Amino acid sequence: MAKYRRGRINDAVAQELAIAIGNVREPKVVDNFVSITRAEVAPDLKYATVYFSCIGDAGEVQIGLKKCTGMLRHHLASTLNLRITPELHFVKDGSIEHGATIAKRLEEIKAKDEELKRKNEENKG
Repeated sequence: MAKYRRGRINDAVAQELAIAIGNVREPKVVDNFVSITRAEVAPDLKYATVYFSCIGDAGEVQIGLKKCTGMLRHHLASTLNLRITPELHFVKDGSIEHGATIAKRLEEIKAKDEELKRKNEENKG
């Protein structure tokens, strides 16, 4: 949990949107297993950038989330005690894919390193 107010608001918005996504009936959202990874609310609380990850076509999911914005904002307004309910802007979070790419590259490096060690041992013995 974040220490400062904006960080706490970011965490609360992301958490509440993750809960609200479960109640969405939009097929583009339901069919693609969407999860909210984080939210960044502007200092004036008027806008929030919400990062999501999904299995499937991110463009379709983004369109579906845009259609559900009213319901999601209503959920935020009813659950969070904020002066202003932020307008939501959804962006695909690429950090999961980036992390998977890095993990794959590290595994490749580890495999090459083990192969070099094995070859060095064969040459010595």
